Amino acid sequence: MTVKKNIELICDKVRRILEELPADVTLEAAAKGRTAGEIRKAVAAGVTIIGENYVSEAKQVYRQLRGREIGKKIQWHFIGVLGKAKHDVLRRKNLRMFDMIETVDSFELATEISDRCAKIDKTMPILIEVNSGRESQKAGVLPEHTERLALDIAGLSNVRLMGLMTMGPRFGDPENSRPYFVNTRELFDQLKSLDAENVEMKYLSMGMTNSYKIAIEEGANMVRIGTKIFRERKE
Repeated sequence: MTVKKNIELICDKVRRILEELPADVTLEAAAKGRTAGEIRKAVAAGVTIIGENYVSEAKQVYRQLRGREIGKKIQWHFIGVLGKAKHDVLRRKNLRMFDMIETVDSFELATEISDRCAKIDKTMPILIEVNSGRESQKAGVLPEHTERLALDIAGLSNVRLMGLMTMGPRFGDPENSRPYFVNTRELFDQLKSLDAENVEMKYLSMGMTNSYKIAIEEGANMVRIGTKIFRERKE
């Protein structure tokens, strides 16, 4: 399939996904490796949140789209591994660009974000990434440490904890993701019941192209979908 043909199909793909999602579930387009043209089509079809894994890619499409009327409709979320990218993410211009950081997994990272945001008079919405599968190759705080981290973050002045995020297996049987999602939803409900100051358990970000339907069954209200919207990318 040509790039032009794929871009023309993006609108149809987005509309079909939005039609099947429950009204209380938000679609986030995972835009790793995607062009400004592809993202523009997705936004035109109804996507309002773009999730970026890499700062360099986010900056490139941000510059191309932000000056357009369509660009004003987009929220930009950082969904990459923050530990590896923190020096780029925490630069002033980049902190201004992102509307949410979904992959905070330590108090140290949250503190750095808060301190840098204080210098630009911004409060950054964040999610805690939970390593609910206890996978050594993945980032995220372990489930048993999540409540303590949330309460510590609550004391920071320039971040606001808005919920939790977790990853499921990208490939294989989607049912394999269900225990990840069940565990994270339980943590989400637990934190919500605490009613802690500066903690708003609003977003439960779970599920990708292969697993978002299972994630929704288990309580996700934000799903990160890339391949189902865009073309299959080369790794």
